[in-house]
Amino acid sequence: MNARTAADAANQPWYKQLSKEKWKAFFAAWLGVLLDGYDFVLISFALPAIRDAFGLSLVQSAALVSAAFISRWLGGLVLGAMADKLGRKPAMVASIVLFAAGSILMAFSPGFWLLFICRLVIGFAMAGEYSSSATYIIESWPRHMRNKASGFLLSGFAFGVILAAQVDKYLVSWVESWHPGWGWRALFLTGIVPIVVAIYMRRSLPEADDWEERQQSKEAQHDMLAVLFGGSRRALNVVLVVLAALFLLLIFSRLVGAAVIVPLSVLCAGIFIFFVYQFDPKRWVIGVAIMVTIFASFMYTWPIQGLLPTYLKDVGMDPDTVANVITFAGFGNAAGYILAGFAGDRFGMRRWYAISIIISQTIVFPLFMQNGELVALVAVLLFVNQMFGQGISGLLPKWVASYFPIERRAAGLGFCYNVGALGGAVGPVLGAALAGGSLGFGGALAVLSVGFAGLVVLSIGLNLPRALQKLVDVSAVRPEDGNDEIIARA
Repeated sequence: MNARTAADAANQPWYKQLSKEKWKAFFAAWLGVLLDGYDFVLISFALPAIRDAFGLSLVQSAALVSAAFISRWLGGLVLGAMADKLGRKPAMVASIVLFAAGSILMAFSPGFWLLFICRLVIGFAMAGEYSSSATYIIESWPRHMRNKASGFLLSGFAFGVILAAQVDKYLVSWVESWHPGWGWRALFLTGIVPIVVAIYMRRSLPEADDWEERQQSKEAQHDMLAVLFGGSRRALNVVLVVLAALFLLLIFSRLVGAAVIVPLSVLCAGIFIFFVYQFDPKRWVIGVAIMVTIFASFMYTWPIQGLLPTYLKDVGMDPDTVANVITFAGFGNAAGYILAGFAGDRFGMRRWYAISIIISQTIVFPLFMQNGELVALVAVLLFVNQMFGQGISGLLPKWVASYFPIERRAAGLGFCYNVGALGGAVGPVLGAALAGGSLGFGGALAVLSVGFAGLVVLSIGLNLPRALQKLVDVSAVRPEDGNDEIIARA
């Protein structure tokens, strides 16, 4: 394409700058992200029925929820490395096949242990789906539209949550009316439909443009699995992987007391930092800073996401009203992902990230301090809070990807993001603990949200990963680290 043709294409409306093949690829990736949101909420809806069906204890029930977090970081590492070595498309197909296997087996599981294993598989697949799909779409769209690519793609998660809420509302009671005990099983079977569609569509996808160009450059490739498990430290790293998984199981299944949780958490953090150091000895500081930022991001969003139904019921809303308010908030979340794509391209990724979070946090205390007395006001405030607070996370894949060169991008994004995602498991637990004190439920959610949101604003707005790396080793800093304007001009 010559310069004049490229200029003419850039002057077209943004949606016309993408071919039919690009849109088909986007929809195939979007369906996978939708499954992330759909499945995440399904276990929450199905858990009471699963507990009754198998007589599970509270600890076993918590373990089923936590299992996906236990395996996510490993899925990001393995499937991310696969995407870097073999291509984004094979990793996307492998992730969705694992999703299918986990969902089908969940529906027919005869007891706790198979359910637990299925949740491990689904968590593993979720991480690979996120890293490979996000990397694929970001690398396939034009550089000046990649904030839209990231934001639009993550909107699938919000629509998955909305879809799950509505399917649970109407399907379970209908199935139970003619086949008692199968309502929760039918929930997991419904996920097969989009999985089959996604697998069919992904079979014929072209490879991501950036990855193809990198393969043709003949430059040395970096496989994270080979780095960790193909060198002199492979035996040590295998042991550390097993230990990290065991420690996370003990922590999130609450099989150990609070006095043991803290040292186990420190040991896990040390293992993850050691893996990042091996992956890139010169730029490990950036990897650690990204993990901490993602952790803080989950800590300010997921207490509200995970505890919102409980809070709304505690302030006196009936179940139908709660479902409607949460669905309305979900639409705000979806709108925020799309808004983030447009605003990120218009104002710059990091600038809009900081502005959007600040807007969301001005609403938090008015939202939770009026005790839900005005339902319409709560719904509107939640819509706006989710649009600017949760929706802006649609730019996280784009932000993280900017710090990793193409040959390390999927593994770096998958591992660092999904280690940070452990905040999604910690946040609701911490929120519930704080709610028992003088702050109350609403106060606890507000303090957690504002506090951790401030850390994210500082990290992303001031580009702290790049600044910290510059302090440790200035020679390892790349101009495009966290700087989407430079990438867009490339």
